[in-house]
Amino acid sequence: MRFNMKYSIIALLLCASPVFANVDIVGNVEAKCVIQTTKAGVYGNPIASKLSTTPADGGVLPIVRYDVSIADAYTANITHPTAFSSSPTISDTVAWTGSTLVTQTSVAGMSAYNAAKTVVGNSTIFNLTLAGSTWFSTASSAIYGSAKPLPGGTYTAVVLASCIAK
Repeated sequence: MRFNMKYSIIALLLCASPVFANVDIVGNVEAKCVIQTTKAGVYGNPIASKLSTTPADGGVLPIVRYDVSIADAYTANITHPTAFSSSPTISDTVAWTGSTLVTQTSVAGMSAYNAAKTVVGNSTIFNLTLAGSTWFSTASSAIYGSAKPLPGGTYTAVVLASCIAK
């Protein structure tokens, strides 16, 4: 009997295995930098070969607003277009230009963002050193071929606005 009991205990120990459990830890972080479109842009067509968002050319500048609740924690990266996201078929090259400026602020010191901005290719980077709201407008211009008229139709391009944590 001893012999069987000994083996029974060993068998029970071998059958016993550790039990594991995964316990989730969840945290919610509210956005401290929010981007909103204030005004959609519209291309004007001042001459047959050009599309432009500038009001002098009949266009409307797109405007985005950045709301930042933590000072000096983010950069605003705004990229003007270098291609159409949709358009009629075009057979020639398109020369793109663009620029982004601060157009309105909720704090007077934010007006210094224009002088301190960095431009890399078609992206403009603003160091958001103050908490509050800043409105940015982006001019975009596309000139088709060698002064050829643009084909008729609807042209769409995208301004990419992102908020990057430092």
